[in-house]
Amino acid sequence: MSKLSVLAARTSLCLLSMVGRGGSMPGTIALKLDPDSLSKLKFNGPVILVTGTNGKTSTANMISSMFEKAGKRVISNRKGDNMKAGITTAILTHTKMNGTVDADVCVLEVDELNIRHVLPYIPVSALVVTNFFRDQLDRAKEMEQLINSIESVLPNYQGTLVLNGDDPNTVRLALKAPKANAVYFGIGQNQYSVLNGLEAAEGKFCPICASRLHYDYYQYSHIGHYSCPNCDFKTPEYDVALSDINLTNQTFVIDQHQYQGPYEGMYSMYNYAAVAAVMKHFNVPATAFDAMLKDAPKPAGRNEHFTKGNQEVILNLIKNPTGANEVLKVIEQDQNEKAIVIVLNDKEQDGTDVSWIYDTHFEKLMDDQTKQIICTGRRAGDMALRLFYGDYQNDLSIEDDIDQAVSKALASSEHVYVIATYTALLVARKAITKEMGL
Repeated sequence: MSKLSVLAARTSLCLLSMVGRGGSMPGTIALKLDPDSLSKLKFNGPVILVTGTNGKTSTANMISSMFEKAGKRVISNRKGDNMKAGITTAILTHTKMNGTVDADVCVLEVDELNIRHVLPYIPVSALVVTNFFRDQLDRAKEMEQLINSIESVLPNYQGTLVLNGDDPNTVRLALKAPKANAVYFGIGQNQYSVLNGLEAAEGKFCPICASRLHYDYYQYSHIGHYSCPNCDFKTPEYDVALSDINLTNQTFVIDQHQYQGPYEGMYSMYNYAAVAAVMKHFNVPATAFDAMLKDAPKPAGRNEHFTKGNQEVILNLIKNPTGANEVLKVIEQDQNEKAIVIVLNDKEQDGTDVSWIYDTHFEKLMDDQTKQIICTGRRAGDMALRLFYGDYQNDLSIEDDIDQAVSKALASSEHVYVIATYTALLVARKAITKEMGL
């Protein structure tokens, strides 16, 4: 191991901290000095990678917290620097000069396109995959290309795949990993399951024979119980299954024990299932899982609540049709009169192609309770046009300034939802705290 790489990473982190900066620069510097830095490290415990289109940040953070509740020293990239440089930063800044990583467990969120740049170079114990959906076509390309990039590094992988058994797009990874073993998590049919899927779906065809898959029921999008009519590909037997789902109380049951989670929506239930699968595979005490849920971290902007007096604002990230639809379902359940701010940007991190808004069911907002929708951001006009085409009948307006948009919503309603794309998320958060005086 190059001591210079470790020293450079730790020194640059210290200097950046002194000026109130962070980011992935320490990892970038270390990789410039020694491109093979990661492959020379010594790990004394499990290394867990978490990837997928939706839910990887929340899932990785919950897994990290669960191990901490079990008394383990954990390294993680909680701030979301999930590219190779950010991951290198997280690891090297916690590495001794002899190359030994100073932790019992490493839990790393990894961007889907960066799996091929990370997995072959460190001893990965488990690769957790939450789901695959169409997302940021200008960067990630078609979903098939993204999955192929991950499959390309699986033939020699000898760890464990922790896969969403209800997503045929994640289950297919096991077909390309003959040396790995697979653990599957999922959710059985419940009161929220539907027989006909009406949302944009990417998992329509069998990865073995290309026949159209048959679904017994859907949970959302292409997530559900499926089988191929022409070969043996189907929903696998679950190693961990959630039952007795209650989205109102946010409760669920695993092995006859009821838990309550802090996050809303069916997509959050799948995140809990992924964490529970890790718990079972690594023999983490169920008490640590329960303690984590009771004190779960909430990433900034992911269903984040702001309250002052009688006023409440809820901030959420949206970035693709499936994730946005799940956020809209939660908003739809709120029967209070409300105002909504939609911040749509098209910077590189958001995805420059915003056509996904036409695959998103914004019609869920078009009820009598949604009194006002304010569009802002770089593509505010496109968002307003989408709502116009959806026949939204109440107050629809455009504001150039996010602060003004939030202020206007707060002036009209005690219940406000702000939904924002990636680069607008922290800007929207700052506007909320400023306008609410928090």
